[in-house]
Amino acid sequence: MADPPNDPMTTRDLDKAASCGEPSYVWRAGQERRLQMIQSAAGARLSGRMLENGCGVGIYLKYLAPMVGSLIGLEFDAARAREAHTISPLIINAAGEKLPLEPGIFDVILSHEVLEHVMDDRLCVEEMVRVLKPGGVILLFVPNRGYPYETHGIYWRGRYHFGNVPLIHYLPSRLQKTLMPHVRAYSRRDLERLFSGLPVKLLQQHIIFGAYDNIIYGYPTAGRILRSVLQWLEHTPLNIFGLSHFWVIEKH
Repeated sequence: MADPPNDPMTTRDLDKAASCGEPSYVWRAGQERRLQMIQSAAGARLSGRMLENGCGVGIYLKYLAPMVGSLIGLEFDAARAREAHTISPLIINAAGEKLPLEPGIFDVILSHEVLEHVMDDRLCVEEMVRVLKPGGVILLFVPNRGYPYETHGIYWRGRYHFGNVPLIHYLPSRLQKTLMPHVRAYSRRDLERLFSGLPVKLLQQHIIFGAYDNIIYGYPTAGRILRSVLQWLEHTPLNIFGLSHFWVIEKH
């Protein structure tokens, strides 16, 4: 099946894909659905100041900007930060483990499929909590360990192989880390431990499936049926096999 037209994922920098993941390059149904979730969860807080922590090339910044009072993007990779700067003037090139920002200044922080790639995820969480105002929220999307596929590729015999690899998440932790030294997937308990002891409370937790836009591009009817069925499963116990966790965490 061909990739959708005009999708930069057709030519990949595999080293960067392994270390930093692949950001959203194009806006499709999956991104639009998540934007609506972000907007609903943040509510009136969007009129304040928002940080996208790990903004990639800035695609979410483009669509968030009209609905946010003040918006800053932070990106670790310098080339992607420069590309994001063509979309938004307020871009910081820095690591999530050491945010060059004052404490207590944001009403909303979006971390969208980023935490799994950082060197120290606990330190990144502590930093997000530090720069969040009391009453502000972190909107967190991370991969779900129950999902049957690892979407970030694996290392095999010393080489990185990009793509969706089945059943990796169900292997023993030691073997999983051997195949996935570059990325994490999280269980609910993993996330609870990550925020343990911090001055926060959990407002919402969901496990969501994807929008499967690539499948729909190649097989429109079958793809739309698949999307509808899987997103319906989000409201059942079978959501444990969903693609991503979506948590809304408020600072005390």
